[in-house]
Amino acid sequence: MTSVSLFLSTFALVFFLGLQSLVVNAGHRWLAFANSFAIGTANLVLFKLAPDAAGLDIAAYLSSGPCGIFAAMEVFRRWRTKA
Repeated sequence: MTSVSLFLSTFALVFFLGLQSLVVNAGHRWLAFANSFAIGTANLVLFKLAPDAAGLDIAAYLSSGPCGIFAAMEVFRRWRTKA
């Protein structure tokens, strides 16, 4: 279960960090403001889980980043084409 939680928290952190970059560059101030709370929450969860990581937990951590940034870019692209 820790591996899944670590994957999800790291995925969320990278997703929200990537989204933050995209919305800031697009000039969406209020969305960037609100997204900062999501970044902080995901970061806190990650700090709680990461110190005890080993083996499969580390693999979950390392694989979630690429998935998170890819998802953020895809969500932003789809959101921009609908707006």
